[in-house]
Amino acid sequence: MSKRDYYEVLGVDRGVGSDELKKSYRRLAMKYHPDRNPGDSEAESHFKEAKEAYDILSNPQKRQAYDQFGHAGVDNSAGMGGGGGFSGGVGDIFGDIFGDIFGGGGGGRRQSRGADLRYNLELSLEEAVSGIEKKIRVPRMAECATCHGSGSRPGSEPKSCGTCHGQGQVRMQQGFFSVQQTCPQCRGRGKVITDPCGSCQGQGMVRDEKTLSVKIPAGVDEGDQVRLSGEGESAGPGTRPGDLYVQVRLKPHDIFERDGDNLLCEVPVRFATMVLGGSIEVPTLSGRATIKIPPETQSEKVFRLRGKGVRNVRNGHQGDLYCRVSVETPVSLTRKQKDLLREFDESIAEGGDRHSPRHESWTSRIKSFFDDLVT
Repeated sequence: MSKRDYYEVLGVDRGVGSDELKKSYRRLAMKYHPDRNPGDSEAESHFKEAKEAYDILSNPQKRQAYDQFGHAGVDNSAGMGGGGGFSGGVGDIFGDIFGDIFGGGGGGRRQSRGADLRYNLELSLEEAVSGIEKKIRVPRMAECATCHGSGSRPGSEPKSCGTCHGQGQVRMQQGFFSVQQTCPQCRGRGKVITDPCGSCQGQGMVRDEKTLSVKIPAGVDEGDQVRLSGEGESAGPGTRPGDLYVQVRLKPHDIFERDGDNLLCEVPVRFATMVLGGSIEVPTLSGRATIKIPPETQSEKVFRLRGKGVRNVRNGHQGDLYCRVSVETPVSLTRKQKDLLREFDESIAEGGDRHSPRHESWTSRIKSFFDDLVT
């Protein structure tokens, strides 16, 4: 199984600084640390994954190699010490032994597939609901067009590695163990570049941008992904590129709030309409609709418009639109309007709980509350 992108593991952008990188790692380490999750193998796996990602990205040299080549640039980076001694731990020894037994060897651990990439695509609510085709520009590492990934200047050829004699692997004797590792000189390629390509400086890969067209199906929601197979990073000649995952991000909408397949909206209504009843016009994604307001409607009542929400991208279910009405308090009243309002309020007060049952009930409960305090 291919590894996840290290930046994705830590939940940070590629241009993140060291302080933010450390903060993100500490947050994940606290969340998934084995001491806080005893017996939870999944949490332990997340902890190890985050630690590995931070170990690479917090090291400027390793991070540069990772940014340029993806996982292939940092695999087997431990190698052997300059003096020829073995610098790996016990886990490295047994990893190589079992690799030899099952035919993997040191070279078997080399990445045969490029890293997956993620692209955050912002959409309006209307675009997400109806579906759209978008063109995006994706930065990535690609095979050098000058040397076709060989790393050598055109007209020259890489030479056989003198350390491993073209095998890509070296064998070391460590006590009772015979350890086979990737050659530190050629990094498992079996060849070294003596006359590097001027375009890629011998790396065989260059930073590139590609314009892609991505079809977004109707009904996608925040966090949904569209996978473009083979549009991720290349890991070099003879390897398969990774995939590109286009992740949907929804922009805030001026009118609607999305809740799964349903839409919510707040509708201000005049006081007289709430009291006497009437009709109000509300927007929907498919046009205008009318809601009938019954007389004596209370503020915050919710009206449901069936089938006016979002069609689910997976099962085709059509959501609803929920409109919550609220009384709009009049502003900038004239003196005459204020006098009329006072006269109206006095007539309401004379009717007591006949006109204001909730207010009278509230007043009665307040009185009982204070009476109980006194006694």
